Amino acid sequence: MLVNPIKEKLLTLRLTGFLEALTDQERTPELLGDLAFEDRLGLLVDREIAVQENKRTERRLKAARLRQNATPEDLDFRTARNLPRPLVQTLFTGQWIANRQNVLLTGPTGIGKSYLAEALGNKACRLGYRVLLLRFPRLFQALDIARSTGKLLGFFKNLAKQDLLVLEDFALSPLTSEQRQDLFEIMEDRHNVRSTIVTSQIPLAEWHDRIGDPTLADAILDRLVHGAYTVEMKGESMRKQRTKAAPSAAS
Repeated sequence: MLVNPIKEKLLTLRLTGFLEALTDQERTPELLGDLAFEDRLGLLVDREIAVQENKRTERRLKAARLRQNATPEDLDFRTARNLPRPLVQTLFTGQWIANRQNVLLTGPTGIGKSYLAEALGNKACRLGYRVLLLRFPRLFQALDIARSTGKLLGFFKNLAKQDLLVLEDFALSPLTSEQRQDLFEIMEDRHNVRSTIVTSQIPLAEWHDRIGDPTLADAILDRLVHGAYTVEMKGESMRKQRTKAAPSAAS
């Protein structure tokens, strides 16, 4: 059978990985001469699986709306900022997501909370989890729009189906009554079902007061904090450190 018609059929079926591997085998027949048919076929299938998984990962990363190109491989452990390497490496395994636990990251502005959160989100996408990042102010803006357009239930359902929800800049200002209720609904949907990362400049001990209503604050924090991994980062802003280092690096 001619090879070109086969290639055309592979394109029709969108089996691009299979096609790429077949083309590679054509170019290097001397490297495959001793392989049995089943082994050569296995190489083609493995390439197709790898290509499809890469495409799925790319779609998950795009849907996650991560704002930085943050990856576990680029995380800086050299700068002193109370970042426990063993714990962070444990988090990068993703087992906490499988266990439906949360991660809470606090510390001053510029210390790298968002970078760590998004590196964890990046790794979660690569592990096959659905991820979505939202900043708290934008979350409540989106909720207001959904409420005014009659799409609130659908918005809640979309948040609830995310394997990992990354919420940045928690409670920079005290919550309103409506925001408290919305946050409770989100945490209730996710409790013991999905995982959440929260970053905040506000110390964990002050979250209760920021939420406001004691009853709802208790309910929200019980669902969010219980069994969660907490990292309190400390030190000088990394952005300031880079600014200080820039002149000497240029000289």
